[in-house]
Amino acid sequence: MGIGVKASHLSFVAHALAVAGAVMVLVWTIHFRGGLAWDSSNKNLIFNLHPVLMLIGFIIIGGEAIMSYKSLPLKKEEKKLVHLVLHAIALILGIIGICAAFKNHNESAIPNLYSLHSWIGIGVIVLYGIQWIYGFLVFFYPGGSPGLRSESLPWHVLFGLFVFILAVGNASLGFLEKLTFLENSGLGKYGAEAILVNFTAIVTILYGAFVIFTVFAQAPQEDDHSYSSL
Repeated sequence: MGIGVKASHLSFVAHALAVAGAVMVLVWTIHFRGGLAWDSSNKNLIFNLHPVLMLIGFIIIGGEAIMSYKSLPLKKEEKKLVHLVLHAIALILGIIGICAAFKNHNESAIPNLYSLHSWIGIGVIVLYGIQWIYGFLVFFYPGGSPGLRSESLPWHVLFGLFVFILAVGNASLGFLEKLTFLENSGLGKYGAEAILVNFTAIVTILYGAFVIFTVFAQAPQEDDHSYSSL
């Protein structure tokens, strides 16, 4: 199953959307929301780490890890290492991003895990961790038998795409939730900040879409491994 477009071409669009999304979330949190901090008397600065790390660290780097198998003109083992390392970075930054949200809530006397966004977020990070551990053990070290790897690959790919899509959807839900809170606190519904947040969510969704498109696109000619089971 595939589409008749080169993966590298689609990945360029995804990279551009990734840069746009990263810039937009940084402008929002730094320019409109006051900056970023792990420790501060202004607890909002602690929370600001959450959208930055979840979008740039978790979704964008995670998406780049997914696309690496289809867009990089490298040998199979090299792409496997890039894929593994980028996913590990995404997982670590995602965990830190979730910790920032908990830290903000705990220091601001805000209840934890009361919203659908938070429930899905915990589920996503747990599933992502399970996916990474399974992939490491079966495809990297110590490595499963050829039969196990062959049988696991399509499920590994499909489950990974499911978790990624869930993460993108939950990020959009998070933008909506935060913007609703801000608007209920007096932020103008048609002001520059509200428009920026909405467009950041749209760019996030488009980035996720082009990551998926890249997975089903044509891999480089020398590729012998890129999601061939799909």
